[in-house]
Amino acid sequence: MAMFKNTSISFETKNGDTVIGTEAYFQGTLTAKGSLRIDGRVDGSVVDAKTVTIGKSGKVKGDVSCEVCYVCGEIRGNITALDHVEALAGCRIDGDIRSPKVMLEEGALFNGSCSMDNARKAERKEDLQAKTTKTEAKQ
Repeated sequence: MAMFKNTSISFETKNGDTVIGTEAYFQGTLTAKGSLRIDGRVDGSVVDAKTVTIGKSGKVKGDVSCEVCYVCGEIRGNITALDHVEALAGCRIDGDIRSPKVMLEEGALFNGSCSMDNARKAERKEDLQAKTTKTEAKQ
């Protein structure tokens, strides 16, 4: 008699979330290809994520780079989002925001500068400037 008969259970996730729980602490560079929710503490940068959500108890001390960023907690670092950033009431952002769309809800605290240049366009402009500098250096 088999104890575990149900073989239809799959542990593969295509759009799964990565969660840093309220009691968790992470130090270093966190690379998440899908969605990421931070309810604990992260000391370091968050890169490559599709959607980053900083929960009410979440604290990030470092830069965040993603497509979409929702902030309910605290970020001490720069945010670069390809689509948009939403700062919800009660959150605190100490750093610069770079995104085509930025939404600040009443009650959100934001200390820094904001650049709403199209992020992809700005990246291309930086690449072009770097290529021009390399070409000038060769001459």
